[in-house]
Amino acid sequence: MTNPIRWGILGASNFALKTMVPALHQARGSQVVALASRSPEKARPFSDVLPDLRVEESYDGLLAAPDIDAIYVPLPNHLHVDWTVKALEAGKHVLCEKPMAMEAPDFDRLIAARDAAGRLAAEGFMIVHHPQWRMARDILAEGRLGELGHVEVAFSFNNPDPGNIRNRPGMGGGGLRDIGVYAFGCVRFATGKESEEVTARLRMEHDFDTVADVTAQFPGFSCHAFVSTRMAARQRVVFHGSAGWMELTAPFNAGTYDQAELTLETEMNARLTHRFPTVNQYVLQAEAFHDSVRHGTAYPWPLERARGTQAMIDAAFASGT
Repeated sequence: MTNPIRWGILGASNFALKTMVPALHQARGSQVVALASRSPEKARPFSDVLPDLRVEESYDGLLAAPDIDAIYVPLPNHLHVDWTVKALEAGKHVLCEKPMAMEAPDFDRLIAARDAAGRLAAEGFMIVHHPQWRMARDILAEGRLGELGHVEVAFSFNNPDPGNIRNRPGMGGGGLRDIGVYAFGCVRFATGKESEEVTARLRMEHDFDTVADVTAQFPGFSCHAFVSTRMAARQRVVFHGSAGWMELTAPFNAGTYDQAELTLETEMNARLTHRFPTVNQYVLQAEAFHDSVRHGTAYPWPLERARGTQAMIDAAFASGT
């Protein structure tokens, strides 16, 4: 491997163990070198997968390590901004899980820290690397649906576990932050448009939402997004235009929820379905990160774009009833 990005993992989360560490290990140009965890019990499964993995006892120790180029941050949501800034100040590149921040102005701090450090900092919004979403964006840009009139988004799963960080008050949990990022961000990515008005009806538990029914107005089209962490698993996105429609049946957890498929109908009784059975969007995300760091390739989801999704989430909370 020539000039790989040497990764350090900041925290022993289950998602890091099952999804991101395997993806980083598989990705071209990536090498997982170290993990920071205060718990030997939580760190042990990582060492079982990667026997040469070094375990640091403190987060600060990992940030100070000279053999680490980039930090992956899978910590609870409310810790993302502070530890991303600390990693940047330590001279590391950073890939941080979504939601990267709790409010849109937090991104201004992240952008300033990124620019001061001269390093790449990005939100782990993996769907923009998946070819089904690249195809969806191209279809819309080419006008193959005619005039886009409406977008319908549904994303739900049932997670009532009180011990899960998504359900622990004060830790930045809830549906909008966890999966509303996808419901809003995918529309912004595919259309290149920004919302003009957002209204929401929310069902709350403690200080977080479990059901969000959101209506947004974009230039030229409307959008309805439904997200919930208390309903059976479902994922769909439909773009409906004057000359056709397009549906993505596994738009977010492609390959886990279901096989990724994009169906396009532009003539009555004529449908074309594209399938993506072998794509790992987390591997593609890591490889895009490598290409940006090592070769200067433009990263497809910079902090400025991620900020716009957080602004929509903020607006949904502000209008929620």
